[in-house]
Amino acid sequence: MQINPKLLLLLFFVLSKPAFSQELSANKASKQYSTTQIWDFICANYALTGVAKVQVAKTDKGGTLKLAIETNDPTFIISGTVYVYLADNSIITCSDKGIREISGNQIISYYAFSTLEMNKLKKTNIQSLRFNINGNSKKFSSQIGNFTALNKKNYFETANDTSKKSFDTSEEIAAIYK
Repeated sequence: MQINPKLLLLLFFVLSKPAFSQELSANKASKQYSTTQIWDFICANYALTGVAKVQVAKTDKGGTLKLAIETNDPTFIISGTVYVYLADNSIITCSDKGIREISGNQIISYYAFSTLEMNKLKKTNIQSLRFNINGNSKKFSSQIGNFTALNKKNYFETANDTSKKSFDTSEEIAAIYK
């Protein structure tokens, strides 16, 4: 019996999807940590893309928030305090430790979560993030200032749409501990 190579390739991708559903993130010490998927939070007041990429990783001392946004000026940085608003109306305040990188058109900043904060994130969904982009603005450059990224999958919703409208952040964060 001859197996069709296209069918074999399709079968490989279908069966391997669960194995690759969690990405790995490396830190400076070359350690690998389990991470959530990258969530595209809606950032309606950021005119360039309207999307902030958010990801959470489990570390030895708690966790890490990775916040990335596209810009057309690589000298801009995400800096200052980031406020993580949760669905239970509580807030996690993340202090800037100056850990940043640039990847292509994206500026990326990392913020630390304590073990206590990660335990809270395992139980309560992230509702939004409040962050700052700083730099020297020039003509035709990306925006700078304060921005809010909402845990929403789409800009627009219809009354008859029954699909999930936000990411289950608490469920995904709890899954990286299993």
